[in-house]
Amino acid sequence: MPLTRKAFYDLAIFCREYAQELARHDQGRVNLKHCHQFNAWLAQLKRYDRLAPRLATLSPARPIARWQLTVLGFGIGFLALLLLPTRFDRLTSSAILYTYLFGLIFFQFLPERLYGTTIELLEGKVLRVVELLEELLVQNELQFTEAAYFQVKENLAEARKELRQQIDLAHRRWR
Repeated sequence: MPLTRKAFYDLAIFCREYAQELARHDQGRVNLKHCHQFNAWLAQLKRYDRLAPRLATLSPARPIARWQLTVLGFGIGFLALLLLPTRFDRLTSSAILYTYLFGLIFFQFLPERLYGTTIELLEGKVLRVVELLEELLVQNELQFTEAAYFQVKENLAEARKELRQQIDLAHRRWR
């Protein structure tokens, strides 16, 4: 699908609003709603002829939250609790279950970014899209009027500023 001036203008506005929305959430946590929203938006972006080749390497968000893996872990643990005593002797099954329990407890201390896409990682992905849109804007392939050009430029600059600020704040937390 061709990238029109109207679609580009709407993308710039959406990037600004999306950056502000992402800033309202905890940077180190996975937000399933935003992961699914980003994946739908990325699929929409990849349909545009000028964006698709440059966004080919941008991977979708991984909507996997800690609570989902914890529930799965306890479900597997419950099944193991029921099935292990029938397969192994008491000492072996107890050792396996205690090791599994300590593994679940240890899992709670792993950062969510190892298995899911956190808000910070989403902001980085959106920042890549914003920088791509700014690059296309500077090339002026869409031939915006002067007023529309500067309005799109302002929206993209605000989105970039917000995203960079949030990413910087998330990194300062760990220094």
